[in-house]
Amino acid sequence: MSDDADAEDATDERRIETRAIHAGQEPDEETGALMTPIYANSTYKQSAPGEHTGYEYSRTGNPTRTDLEENLAALENGSHARAFSSGMGAINTVLNLLEAGDHVVAGDDVYGGTHRILTQVYEQYDLETSFVDTTDHEAVADAMGENTELLWVETPTNPLMNVNDIGALADIAHEHDALCAVDNTFATPYLQRPLEHGADIVSQSLTKYLGGHSDTVGGALIVDDAELDDEIGFYQNSVGATPGPFDSFLVLRGTKTLPVRMDRHCENASELAEWLEGHDAVDRVYYPGLESHPQHELAAEQMDDFGGMLSFELDGTLEEGSTVVSETEVFTLAESLGGVESLIEQPAAMTHAAIPREERLAAGLTDGLIRVSVGVEHVDDLKADLQQAFDEALD
Repeated sequence: MSDDADAEDATDERRIETRAIHAGQEPDEETGALMTPIYANSTYKQSAPGEHTGYEYSRTGNPTRTDLEENLAALENGSHARAFSSGMGAINTVLNLLEAGDHVVAGDDVYGGTHRILTQVYEQYDLETSFVDTTDHEAVADAMGENTELLWVETPTNPLMNVNDIGALADIAHEHDALCAVDNTFATPYLQRPLEHGADIVSQSLTKYLGGHSDTVGGALIVDDAELDDEIGFYQNSVGATPGPFDSFLVLRGTKTLPVRMDRHCENASELAEWLEGHDAVDRVYYPGLESHPQHELAAEQMDDFGGMLSFELDGTLEEGSTVVSETEVFTLAESLGGVESLIEQPAAMTHAAIPREERLAAGLTDGLIRVSVGVEHVDDLKADLQQAFDEALD
């Protein structure tokens, strides 16, 4: 076995906290620079036509991006990763694997952008999608047909925090010769690694927890199959939704602190969820860490912790919910999630506005639902901020 292979095997055996800092990253051989350099160039010198060091054009490959992709593959316990300029760029590339006439089964409470690309973009290319409750395995199996090529799963889901059994859903997909892709953005590889449960593709929005600082946009697809990675790589290069070296560098900076940040996100979210569940003004809380959550036991088995995302409903009107999200001072009213700062939003008017109201309501996504990305501030300040917003809304 070569020295490189020995080093790779040793990396695979290390804990995720160590891999987050070291996987795919070595000090620069020429300068000794500890951090991955930002290779801010578009093209590369060739020694002869078609002869190069592995890089020819930065849409096809960039050394900074390569380090990021190797890091992401290690974190998800996959063999290959491809980075993209956004999470939607990654999702679009999965759909590029399909053909006209193919069928997709997806959760009925997926992220609004996922719903939009499936219905408003790909339907015109004769790609049909069935949206079902993916916690109901019988409903999923019934929705699968001879032309079903993809089962798209979120877990926990955005924004209702439903937890899906990855292994069971992957089995259903494979019984129908379909791919199972899992959006792992909410959990991150620190809490959950779908490839270990049988998924074929893991999708990540690097904009969120992996970047972690609300200062970059990106996406990724991770697999454990070289042939599937080659197909994804073809579309990555051909379509060109690739990240630049600066964004790749920022995400690499973020993955180094992912474990310590996620520990604090989970700790704060758990305490805040319990506080909200006991609050007189709150009708319902959606958080997998609560024993009242319908898939709490599954979450405890499948995840290493319960994450930093939660949603809740006030025992009131749409207007009251709008007032709450507009009156917070520590929580920022904004879309996105996974940064160190706490964010609050109303999905029906923001992240999920693209989904027709009738479909949203049928899936349980009410007009007054509030989604919270719990940051790493002191949890007592977060409680106090929500309390003053409640007082303002309900006065």
